[in-house]
Amino acid sequence: MKVIVAGMPKTGTKSMNAALKKLGYSVYDFAENAFLLGDHYNKIAFEGWTTQDFWDMYENVDAVVDFPAHFFWDEIHKAFPGAKIILTTRSSEEEWLRSLEKQVAMNDGSVLFKLMPWLSPTSRKSMGALALLGQVIFGGTSKSILGSKTHLNKQMVVKRYRQHNAYVLHSAPKDKLLVYNVSEGWDSLCEFLGVPVPEEAFPHKNKGGNIVDTITTDFPIFSKIQREIIVSSIVVSSSAVLTGVVLYKYGVSGIFSHARGCWDFLTTKIVLS
Repeated sequence: MKVIVAGMPKTGTKSMNAALKKLGYSVYDFAENAFLLGDHYNKIAFEGWTTQDFWDMYENVDAVVDFPAHFFWDEIHKAFPGAKIILTTRSSEEEWLRSLEKQVAMNDGSVLFKLMPWLSPTSRKSMGALALLGQVIFGGTSKSILGSKTHLNKQMVVKRYRQHNAYVLHSAPKDKLLVYNVSEGWDSLCEFLGVPVPEEAFPHKNKGGNIVDTITTDFPIFSKIQREIIVSSIVVSSSAVLTGVVLYKYGVSGIFSHARGCWDFLTTKIVLS
């Protein structure tokens, strides 16, 4: 681990992911943190953690960005004390909140995001930890039971943003910390990391909060999740059709009669054996 991006979501983390990759770093972003490391974050969320846990999670990765890893930046730094820390920020709290609100609205309108917890095993095994950590990190955001609407406590999330940034500024070693806005481009970032400035323009990702397009093209794990959703949808649809055919042919009483016959047959076989 060489670089820990400690900035909150909606502070240019997708741009940082792309920029660090262009600079030659291997990067774990939200998708990898949430789904490849889902079992680890389940343990962290519900049981607690050790420094060794974070070493095991990130020993083969150069850089980490975004939720939920940004919240544990200090624990990750304990495991990798030589790593540099980048606190990504927005120009104001109000700008950050507007960006977060737009992102939440787009997430709520995404069919993919709605189906993931129900039809993707890869996604579902991480949902408990992510939901709990989201409550802790953002201060009381919650979804309805069907995941159709996210309640955002604006005052609380701004307070959390302020507290998080203040903690990083107070606690991170000053000689290893860069406070950075992605609008600055390559120069200050590359100087801090000690690497040459690329010739191509600095990448600006997820502008306008269109995260669905970004993750489905930039993160291979979401191709797996989409395949799982398709397969699960086929299984559910086939089961529904089969159930309908059986109900039409036998009726409810007929189904129970056939089930009872099968049960009697199996129990008789067991007794005779």
